[in-house]
Amino acid sequence: MAQSLVLISHGPLCEALKASTEMIMGPQENIYTVSLLPDEGQGDFEKKFDDIVKDLDDFVVFCDLQGGTPCNVISKKIMQGEDIDLYAGMNMPMVIAFINGVLMGTPVDVVQEAASHISHVNDLLLADDDDEDE
Repeated sequence: MAQSLVLISHGPLCEALKASTEMIMGPQENIYTVSLLPDEGQGDFEKKFDDIVKDLDDFVVFCDLQGGTPCNVISKKIMQGEDIDLYAGMNMPMVIAFINGVLMGTPVDVVQEAASHISHVNDLLLADDDDEDE
């Protein structure tokens, strides 16, 4: 069985990220989502998370924001001894890199992948203009 990915976030961000990723990569049966909704507390979120992961043998968790409630709930589980890989600051390149790593059977540095896709496009465009002038 392939490694699963659990996306967690404030509101429906994780669900939208999964749907947007599927537009590019196709349906993803091993990606799950857990949203913290406005009327829910830590206990509600933890129960939803536990319900999702109870049948998963091998999974990684990506969350939206370090220090936010979804991240803090899972961090507490880690501090209590649960074996969970948790990454904060999820973005689409990170999710795509994870999927490609699973498909290829090779480890991927998802933090490096996520960071390497952050750019100020204006600078890139201006750099290209400068190259054409020479």
